[in-house]
Amino acid sequence: MRSKDGRLVASGEKSDATPVSSMRTFWGLMRAYWFSDHWREAWSLTLLIAVLTALVSKASVWIAESSGELVNAIAFFHDKDTHSPLAAVLSSAGTLLFLVVIKDAAFNGVRGYISATLHRRWRGWLNGRFNEALLSDSHTHFHVQHGTGDDNIAPDNIDQRVQESVKGMTGGAIGLAMGILSVLTSLFFVGQRLLETSAPVHGLEFLGMYGSAVLAFGAVAIYVPLNTYVAVKLGRVLEFINVAMQQAEGSYRGELTTLFRRSFQVAASCGEKVQKTMHDRLYVDIDSNWAKLNKVSAVYTSFQHVYDFFAARMVAYAPGLIPYINEKISLRSYITGAELVNSLIVQCSWFIHVMPAIATLRANSTRVTDLAKAIEEVSDPAEFYRSTGFSDFRYGRQNARFGLTVRKLELMHQGDEAAPFLTATGLRFRPGEWTFIKGDSGCGKTSLLKALNGLWAYGRGDIVFPQGVGAFYASQDIKLQALSLKQLVCLPDDVELFSDARVAAALHKAGIGDFIEFLSDEMCAGKPWDQVLSGGQKQKLMLSRILLHKPGLLFLDEATGALDPEARIAFHQAIKDNCAEATVISVMHESEPPRSHGGVEFYDSVLHIQDGTAVKAGWEVFWPQQQTPTRAAAPVH
Repeated sequence: MRSKDGRLVASGEKSDATPVSSMRTFWGLMRAYWFSDHWREAWSLTLLIAVLTALVSKASVWIAESSGELVNAIAFFHDKDTHSPLAAVLSSAGTLLFLVVIKDAAFNGVRGYISATLHRRWRGWLNGRFNEALLSDSHTHFHVQHGTGDDNIAPDNIDQRVQESVKGMTGGAIGLAMGILSVLTSLFFVGQRLLETSAPVHGLEFLGMYGSAVLAFGAVAIYVPLNTYVAVKLGRVLEFINVAMQQAEGSYRGELTTLFRRSFQVAASCGEKVQKTMHDRLYVDIDSNWAKLNKVSAVYTSFQHVYDFFAARMVAYAPGLIPYINEKISLRSYITGAELVNSLIVQCSWFIHVMPAIATLRANSTRVTDLAKAIEEVSDPAEFYRSTGFSDFRYGRQNARFGLTVRKLELMHQGDEAAPFLTATGLRFRPGEWTFIKGDSGCGKTSLLKALNGLWAYGRGDIVFPQGVGAFYASQDIKLQALSLKQLVCLPDDVELFSDARVAAALHKAGIGDFIEFLSDEMCAGKPWDQVLSGGQKQKLMLSRILLHKPGLLFLDEATGALDPEARIAFHQAIKDNCAEATVISVMHESEPPRSHGGVEFYDSVLHIQDGTAVKAGWEVFWPQQQTPTRAAAPVH
């Protein structure tokens, strides 16, 4: 059989349900890229970083030795045995400068570029995985917002998780891994050199030649872990505040986004004062968490500066001081040893130096893995909704001549198993039949259409679609994607399947032929189509999509709500003329649907929802004075 991502798997083998199934734990998230189809890219970049990190550590040894040479040349500048003191100083200084340039400009610079490339590639791969998972054929992006987990709380700020959290997590993880690698390579190269240059220490004669090396390793082993413990405690506080900060900023950003989507309504109602109060209230959380973050960050920065000073000026020079005083080592060896110890401390202090990044890494990785878990939980929507409420919808197919059939349908809200708010014992919609859904506001008309299309979570019933018949759902609230006009009309199919002439004809029939000249443009007058088209024009755009695809089953969910009466008639007439065999099920604001200009009814039957029960009957039951309607005739071709 095949997994959902198309891989062949043996019978009995558990396949990954989603592209992010392996990313539900921290370590699963960390290793997923390195064991993916991009493994060659990932491991090649990692190997280059490892080699350059080793070269940086080796260069630290060369710099320490060169520093010892320079200090020694300066100290013995006036010594009578020094024949060319100035040349010695300049030579040592030049060598030290060259090594610093090699280390920082060449090794570190190239390593920085490669690590940034790895960051970019890893983030791009993860972004692709989450996009594929959220935009699956089962509408995961829709279901994942309906609550997951034991607390039934949907993941907040999904856009922030996919973008900012993934970016921060990948950058922090690479920095953390480079730090660990630096420690290992530094312990090898610097530790090896410390052992080679070690000397006896007065009072520790039993250690022999390794006395000063043992003191150096001991100073590092005591100083670094002790301060690391302090850094961990501060880091946990930073992690907690970072998570709170992300949530607060996400809520504020979400409200700003919503504002600009409903900008007209706010302006028309003069609601700016209320909106400002709302923004001020949301920003209080950001400001409060930011203040806490600044305080803890300031404490951490002060701690780090003090730590670095003592490491470079005290701890690094202390181990070699006794052998130097006892004249067991020269000044050059003393300075070289101190520089080596300082280098070792710096490399082993990666945990302290990157603790803020680690705190952010942990916060970001938690938000990313939580999203992966949420996606995994809704990978089978029916099973997910059954685990969070009562959900037993069964969808099937039957011969097209029988149309659409609905049996024993009950719609519920989450947790209301005993109290369905809408019941339909048996409904049948014949091929070519037009049905108008009638009922008071809030009775469940739109909920019924959503259930028929698999977009309602809780309830039960059998919904059997006609075999081989395409369906189209047109809603009142239309948000257009940032695509060209032709792409918007051709959705969900590719533009290559339709000629420009066919798309232009559909736009003309829908009543928005004025935009045909912008068919290939993603913008008009410098704005995306979502901002260019009015509500009525967007509904006409949906009509052009219907006319182009000619679906056999059409659901109209207040799809003409933004049109005037004349345009509403034209909307229905265009469908009648161009999709004569379509089965139409429609919800409208009006209590009665429009008729053709000749007074002929477009609709054949009425589905009446009253007191929680849906009953379908012929037109004459609800408007007996009109008797059986004469259907609007389709054109003769």
